[in-house]
Amino acid sequence: MFFNKIPLKPGQESVWDYPRPPRLEPCTKHIKIVFNNVIIADSKNTQRVLETSHPPVYYIPPEDIKMEYLLNSNRQSFCEWKGVASYYNLQVGDRLCQDCSWYYPNPTPTFLTIKNYLAFYPSKMDACYVNEEQVTPQPGDFYGGWITSEIIGPFKGG
Repeated sequence: MFFNKIPLKPGQESVWDYPRPPRLEPCTKHIKIVFNNVIIADSKNTQRVLETSHPPVYYIPPEDIKMEYLLNSNRQSFCEWKGVASYYNLQVGDRLCQDCSWYYPNPTPTFLTIKNYLAFYPSKMDACYVNEEQVTPQPGDFYGGWITSEIIGPFKGG
């Protein structure tokens, strides 16, 4: 793939500087997720997965999520780096969002830190925030990346 790397401003990160295989790192930024007027997740204790060409994906500890709104899904998927993912549906009031969150019940050793932490597709939520900035979803729903003004592409998507 040929692209022109976008110049960075202070405080910005290029997804083309992220590693492959992906890297896991702790994150203390304020992460908040809203669905059907309910704050589903609110955390300053997440883990970020950084992978070449993708905006970060935030994994949130279950204790910072209103788990009573999550219902087990039958869906599973496989990541060559993290292992087999299981999914949740989200039911808040009369709104149901299917397969909108995923987690790794038995991740690979490199990603053991995110065992049972949940990631959410920002495109399926009403709003997702990083430090009060509303996130733009990564194009397509395959990767579930969170784009903010600090994250510079171009992004892989679709």
